[in-house]
Amino acid sequence: MALKVAIVGLPNVGKSTLFNALTQTAAAQAANYPFCTIEPNTGDVAVPEPRLEKLAAIIPSKEIIPSRINFVDIAGLVRGASKGEGLGNQFLANIRDCDAVAFVARCFIDDDITHVEGKVDPLSDLETIETELMLADLESLEKRVSNLEKRAKAGDKESAQTLSLVQLALAELNAGRPARKAKVAAEDEKAWRMLQLLTSKPALYVSNVDEASAADGNEMSKLVAERATRDGADHVAISAQIESEIAML
Repeated sequence: MALKVAIVGLPNVGKSTLFNALTQTAAAQAANYPFCTIEPNTGDVAVPEPRLEKLAAIIPSKEIIPSRINFVDIAGLVRGASKGEGLGNQFLANIRDCDAVAFVARCFIDDDITHVEGKVDPLSDLETIETELMLADLESLEKRVSNLEKRAKAGDKESAQTLSLVQLALAELNAGRPARKAKVAAEDEKAWRMLQLLTSKPALYVSNVDEASAADGNEMSKLVAERATRDGADHVAISAQIESEIAML
C-alpha cells in the first residue's frame, strides 16, 4: 500500500503548484483565487531506490515495482475550518484519510497573488492551520469520552485502553500542543492510530520560496525551519513554481 501524504495550507500558498511539481503533471489547477481546488487532486509517485536495481541484478525478476507515495492536494484551509468555514468539513475528512501531512507555507512576496489574511506571514499561516486541526481533534475526542467511560466501567478492556489514549491526546491538545507530541507506548501504537487524529500524523514543513531563494531559502523560510525544529518535524525549502515548470519540460 502506498504512503498517502496530504498537501495542506491556506489558499494561494502554492499547494497545487507543488502537487504538479511532485507528480510531474499539470493535473491540479493553480489559480490566483481561494478554493480553485475543491475536489482533492491525487497522484502516485514512485520512490527512487537504487538498491532495487542492484537486487534485480542479483535476483532476476520480470518486473521491478518500487514503493510509491500517493500525494493528495487538498482544498485550502481558512480560519474557522473546524467549524465548517470555507470547505472545512470536506478538507478535514480528506486529511484524516492520509498517513502524513506536508504543511505548505508561503514564503514569497508577490503583489499579484492575493493572500486570504491580507499579509504574508508563514508562521501565522501555520498557526492557523494547526489551530484548526487541533480544534477539530478536540471536538472529535470530547464526543467519545462519555460513551467510552460507560463501556470502560462495564469492564470493556478495549474501551478502557481507548479512553486512556483519548485522555492522553486531550491533555496535549488542551495544553495547546498537537497530539503528535504525546508519548505513546509501543503496545498502544495501533490503538492510537485508530483514533485517526489529524494532529497525530507525522509532519513535514514546506517553505514555498521565490526563484531567487530556491537554493538557500530566505528569512521567512528560516523562521519556518526553526519552527519545524521546535516541533520535531522535517523542513524543506522549495520554489514550487520553478520545480513545476522544470517537471513539465
